[in-house]
Amino acid sequence: MSGISDPHSHEQSWASDDSDVVYVGYRRRGRAIVEIHPDQEQLTPDRSLELASHSHSGFEWGYGGSGPAQLALALLLDYTDDEEVALAEYMSFKTEVVSQLECTAPDGCWRLTGREIDAALRKTSDDPVAPSVN
Repeated sequence: MSGISDPHSHEQSWASDDSDVVYVGYRRRGRAIVEIHPDQEQLTPDRSLELASHSHSGFEWGYGGSGPAQLALALLLDYTDDEEVALAEYMSFKTEVVSQLECTAPDGCWRLTGREIDAALRKTSDDPVAPSVN
């Protein structure tokens, strides 16, 4: 994590109070939709676009492009409610999680739980930083 010498000491700063939340992604009329369950509130890119603008056209998943970057940032921002953590972790989260999401369930959607997000954040913040090559 950027600017933090011991990521373990700040682990609670990104752990959400509601690890039972579930994000559900699907397509409606060709448009990527993400809902936050159990309330079925729709996640929008608006708040994440204020921090980093990758995709004004909306969210995407299943690959490593700009739409998945916007989704990764929006998911972490919504889940942690911490701009610093979201900005520090979203690119790794995009690579490790969002790029792997697929609508393969029988109902044509993917599901991502709060516990899975917690586990991904622990994994990405524990990864050692590669030394610089000169």
